[in-house]
Amino acid sequence: MCGIVGIWGDLPGKRPVVERGCERIKHRGPDSQGYWEDAQAGIALGHVRLAILDLSPAGHQPMVSACGRYVMVLNGEIYNHLELRAQLQARGEAPAWRGHSDTETVLAAFAAWGVERSLAAMTGMFAIALWDRRTRSLSLMRDRMGEKPLYLGYAAGNFVFGSELKAITAMPG
Repeated sequence: MCGIVGIWGDLPGKRPVVERGCERIKHRGPDSQGYWEDAQAGIALGHVRLAILDLSPAGHQPMVSACGRYVMVLNGEIYNHLELRAQLQARGEAPAWRGHSDTETVLAAFAAWGVERSLAAMTGMFAIALWDRRTRSLSLMRDRMGEKPLYLGYAAGNFVFGSELKAITAMPG
């Protein structure tokens, strides 16, 4: 199942806030919990993981793309990730794979093809938060049917999002 949490704004000390959000949705991902922050940009991402496709630490999130440009948290599953991986490899656009997770495949697709083309190629049920370190932009995405939840809003002037409202209520304000 997995769960994602994030906050973007000028709130200092984001780590305990995001970790509280992750604790509130730990039932979605009891196998591991991850945190990533770019303090200069004011963004922090959290993830609770239910390991299904890649049980190794190589599937841990938040995950940074091989090129270092993107950071992503994913809740869900990309059903055709092996096909996408094969396309990336056939075109010489694949990185040196670290593992076998759909998260890594999607990150490689975003790096090679951009967000819109990658989304058009993906089949699955998902909610994704993608941070572009170069453009300092955040993209939030859901599958076409909206099967995976993604709640968003503002709390105390900060943009917040999560897989459940419980995660967001951990945010100040």
